[in-house]
Amino acid sequence: MISVCLVDDQNLVRQGVRSLLDLAEDIRVVAECADGAQAVQDIPRIKPDVVLLDLRMPNMSGLEVLQALSARNELPPTIILTTFDDDQLVLQGLKAGARGYLLKDVSLEQLVEAVRTVAAGGSLVAPMVTQRLMAGVARMQNHFTSLEQPDPLTERETEILRLLSGGYSNKEIANSLKVAEGTVKNHVSNILSKLGVRDRTRAVLKALEMGIV
Repeated sequence: MISVCLVDDQNLVRQGVRSLLDLAEDIRVVAECADGAQAVQDIPRIKPDVVLLDLRMPNMSGLEVLQALSARNELPPTIILTTFDDDQLVLQGLKAGARGYLLKDVSLEQLVEAVRTVAAGGSLVAPMVTQRLMAGVARMQNHFTSLEQPDPLTERETEILRLLSGGYSNKEIANSLKVAEGTVKNHVSNILSKLGVRDRTRAVLKALEMGIV
């Protein structure tokens, strides 16, 4: 059972997302937070498998939640809930540690698949990156903390990075390439080291920024 925490200041949004997730047999909403301050307090205690997080909230924004929990190494796999006009906030949220994002008018199938993907260790960056977000990566003044000139990736590392960009988990990549999952984990570690980033999402964003994927 995948446990989920909903963080959104709008009751109707939380109710709508909960009603959709209730239709999935393997997903259970274990907590709801109506603001960022409550989320920062409750999430480390509840330890959900996945967090669905709104960015625009009063008092403490979703971005501040991501930054606070990341700084304490207490950020679970998190999906940003966003609207069409939140491009720059989404980019900052991904930089702060979110695994991907969903639009608030997401379908049941998209929502359930996203939760399952992130819970399994995947990400939702590249499959859902819009042209506006791509342009935002190029425009960002505050670049991702990483090496200015990363070490070149091998052909296999580039292949795995592209699969990471597709949101695939280590297990799925291993099955696709017919190698051991431990081998994939080693390659991912090498990729993070060479790109000078600390997680998979930042690796994908850095790859997008560099034109690798």
